[in-house]
Amino acid sequence: MSQDNKLNRIVSKINLLPSPARTRALSLFFGKMVPFTGTAGIRIEALTDQRCVISLANRRRVRNHIGSVHAVASLLIAESATGFLVGMNVPDDRVPVIKTIKADFVKRAGGDMRVTATLSDEQVRLIRETEKGETPVQVEIQDGDGREPILIEMIWAWTPKRRS
Repeated sequence: MSQDNKLNRIVSKINLLPSPARTRALSLFFGKMVPFTGTAGIRIEALTDQRCVISLANRRRVRNHIGSVHAVASLLIAESATGFLVGMNVPDDRVPVIKTIKADFVKRAGGDMRVTATLSDEQVRLIRETEKGETPVQVEIQDGDGREPILIEMIWAWTPKRRS
């Protein structure tokens, strides 16, 4: 496989920190890099080449009218987890873009939300070695009761950066 990109190298250094400091450092780093994630207060619990875990507390600023995490806030953490994961693997001369988001809200969510996104070895290889392409990213979202209230499908694409 090709060499790690700049983001991967930064996150790899952060991942050397002890667990509580690692979570805080990852969350602060991405909160600065993608300001909306910092505004929403997402917490990055784990991030590697093949797995990203993000949580969002059910706090007033992200709640809907029925007291659960707002639908868009739930999509934010799913999009963030899958995007950070693709970003860990896409070479520096390419740009990742979300292509498809499909969400089926099948149950009322309760409590905090937690998302786990994963990539297979083959998907990592495809992202790193193919100049332009797309792949679905496996993502599961659970509420505070351990249920999966939203079934989500995310397809990410990547393309060469435009030259100035």
